[in-house]
Amino acid sequence: MKSLIKIVVIAVVLVTVSCKNDTAPNYQYMPNMYESVGYETYSESSAFKNGVEAQLPAEGSVARGYVPFDIENSIEGYMLAKETVKSPLDSLQVDLERGKVLYDIYCGICHGTKGDGQGNLVKREKILGIPSYDDAGRAINEGSIYHTIYYGKNAMGSYANQLNEEERWQVVSYVLELKANLEK
Repeated sequence: MKSLIKIVVIAVVLVTVSCKNDTAPNYQYMPNMYESVGYETYSESSAFKNGVEAQLPAEGSVARGYVPFDIENSIEGYMLAKETVKSPLDSLQVDLERGKVLYDIYCGICHGTKGDGQGNLVKREKILGIPSYDDAGRAINEGSIYHTIYYGKNAMGSYANQLNEEERWQVVSYVLELKANLEK
């Protein structure tokens, strides 16, 4: 009798193991929870009042990870930023090595690796008139640099999409370091 039970148990185990198929998924209790229905962006839908699937974000909403800069893109805004905007980074958060890497990627091609306005594009005469950071007429500070990175200025475009807020402040710190080195 004991041997018959052993044989039945072994047979049940073999049948169970041999029927398992690792290449096919197991049964799902509620498949809609795992595999959502895909909607076409501009298709018609009865779910919304206007009958369109694509909807605008709620008014006043801010994208995750985005911090709005409340100073306008104008000369008055530039002057206001120059007077009022200060870096939120303290001395322990400033990473000049990281700022240098970001500066070399985004700024050095025009402004030069030393901040003297002699980047590769200037040397090849593709862009003209990039001033040095130590020019007396510029009198740049952290607020004016941040405003310029955020909105751009003259022929320079905005880098707000390429650099997040913390990276912009790292670049600002590095530019101030370059300015100090040029003024020595």
